[in-house]
Amino acid sequence: MTAATDAAIGAPPGGVDLVGRGLLALCALSATVAVAEGATRVAAAPAEWVLTEFWRTAAYLVFAGMWALLVARPRSQKGLWELIVLHKVLVTAQALLVIDLPGAARTAWVDGALLVATLTAWVLCRGWLTWHRIDDGGGALP
Repeated sequence: MTAATDAAIGAPPGGVDLVGRGLLALCALSATVAVAEGATRVAAAPAEWVLTEFWRTAAYLVFAGMWALLVARPRSQKGLWELIVLHKVLVTAQALLVIDLPGAARTAWVDGALLVATLTAWVLCRGWLTWHRIDDGGGALP
């Protein structure tokens, strides 16, 4: 996207956008750290839980990639913001419903924090603009 296109669609000032992208980068980094932690859980899991732990660890990698895509182009990833927010709302709500189970409080805090960071970045980066179609003059649409 060019500066003219950003201005045409109401993109935020550079500093605000940079803070939002920084939050998204922190989310991606935290998911990457979770991949490393998950690898140790896979290695230590009993046979009947190896696939479940692997699936969870692979999901961390997918989320790291989704946040990285938003860092690169926060106003060009239709539906990605919404999918991440939906997942984080559902996981946080479920963790709060079963708060007495082992790991539930940690999950509620971590996924809740990721939800807040993602929503804050959505506001700062004006993520709702992913659904706007503005021609940049070269025929390409954001």
